[in-house]
Amino acid sequence: MLTQPATKYRPFPVIDLPDRQWPSRQLTQAPRWLSTDLRDGNQALATPMDSARKLEFWQLLLRCGFKEIEVAFPAASQTDFDFVRLLIEQKHIPDDVAIQVLTQARSDLIDRTFDALRGAPNAIIHLYNATAPLFRERVFRQSKAEIIELACTGAHQIRARCEAQKDTAWTFEYSPETFCFTEPEFALEICEAVAAIWQPGPARPMIINLPATVEVNTPNVYADQIEVFCRHFSQRSQVAISVHPHNDRGTGIACAELALLAGADRVEGCLFGNGERTGNVDIVTLALNLYTQGIAPQLDFSDIQQVLEVVTRCNQLPVHPRHPYAGELVFTAFSGSHQDAIRKGFAARAEREEAIWQMPYLPLDPLDIGCSYEAVIRVNSQSGKGGAAWLLEQNHCLQLPRGLQQDFSRLVQQQTDQHGQEMTHHALWQLFCQHYGLTQPARCLLEAESHSDDKGETRLRARLQQGAKQLMLEGKGNGLLSAAVAALRQRYDVIITIEDYHEHTLGKRSDSRSVTYISCINARGERAWGVGIDNDVARASLQALLNAAHAFLPQESSSLA
Repeated sequence: MLTQPATKYRPFPVIDLPDRQWPSRQLTQAPRWLSTDLRDGNQALATPMDSARKLEFWQLLLRCGFKEIEVAFPAASQTDFDFVRLLIEQKHIPDDVAIQVLTQARSDLIDRTFDALRGAPNAIIHLYNATAPLFRERVFRQSKAEIIELACTGAHQIRARCEAQKDTAWTFEYSPETFCFTEPEFALEICEAVAAIWQPGPARPMIINLPATVEVNTPNVYADQIEVFCRHFSQRSQVAISVHPHNDRGTGIACAELALLAGADRVEGCLFGNGERTGNVDIVTLALNLYTQGIAPQLDFSDIQQVLEVVTRCNQLPVHPRHPYAGELVFTAFSGSHQDAIRKGFAARAEREEAIWQMPYLPLDPLDIGCSYEAVIRVNSQSGKGGAAWLLEQNHCLQLPRGLQQDFSRLVQQQTDQHGQEMTHHALWQLFCQHYGLTQPARCLLEAESHSDDKGETRLRARLQQGAKQLMLEGKGNGLLSAAVAALRQRYDVIITIEDYHEHTLGKRSDSRSVTYISCINARGERAWGVGIDNDVARASLQALLNAAHAFLPQESSSLA
């Protein structure tokens, strides 16, 4: 890279528009959408789609709710021509859907394009030619007048062909390609000239598309260009203003959103942003951005995974794991602080029975686009107590007390640090069960009997299984757990105190199982947790105590006593 890039690169000019209106506006409705996946997106593929893949993609676009779809550049290849004919002849086009095709301002290409559209119920014929000084001077070597003449000649031919094929409902679209780095006054002049030929109105609908063919400036400059055009175009009320942003500077989404604020009515783009170079604007992201602001996008991405599968299969291109809304990791938190905030957010939402979605770090409810909460929190060495607690709550209905969350978090971090990998839900559950005595406890409660006398004293007699041997515990206290602690002290000559106790049911039915969490400390102040799950809360509590106390008890060597 150059230490002085100004010796090679220069900034593109901005527009002097001190009274710009778009910054104070707010989006309130969805634009008209055009998918250009089958044309612009397809021509950008290393292996362009064949008719079978294009038809599968077409059917996906219909399911998503697109009403305008650019299907081909019919004059560019026989494959594109044949696909247009297939859609028309096999009646794949619903009555409320318009197909769009692209053509350069060349007579032979325009004729070939109309041949492809013969019999189409609704069609948008999209004419374009490049207008920027860079293209006028270096590519075409034509004057402004010659560039205007080229566009007008194409417009005359298209109007004549449309009027000759009256069985199709036609819409005319014109693009001053390279609009974003065309002089604003020249872009306006050429569009006025083309519109004068088409004479747009209800009988002859027209779209003027103002593309950011290559991003050359910040999104606010593009918005200024759109606002200036909308202010000064003489037939603004008779045409739809469309935008077609690319993503060369990584700001295609912002360009589209600011262009809508500036007065645009329509957006052309691709699902997940496929297209030449860095791609076209991503319609999925744009639509779901609107959705998260409470605006119905008029497109349906309720099953985003199916959309993802079809698009990646047809395009033979992956979608990045962190792609907005659709990527594998976009709803996932590994960070401990993020996990804790999300867990508390879900708890508050459930407690308050909120309708409005207010969730830390999650601007969209994953359920709305067909994703589960399973991947929201995943555990690795960066995770804290909240992540493991969330997974146990979501998958096993456990509501770990804070102290147990901290204890288990330390254990999980030891494991993830040791292996350097993410811990799966299954591995997390196995670790929890093994460490806190839910599977193969060292001392398994077989049966227990207790009764209280008239002085409020409880006597306990319990039979345990330890390995291949059984043993008996007997003790008394002012309650069941107090009697169990006394029995452990009597048998093992150890001082154990119950420090923390929590219990809850694992369901809402009266016959649901109960879970008990108990922490104990010994004479040296060391702490250990145990967990018990049983249909009977008393048995769950006794087993949890045995599991917690195991850390402080010697190995039992006696036989059945």
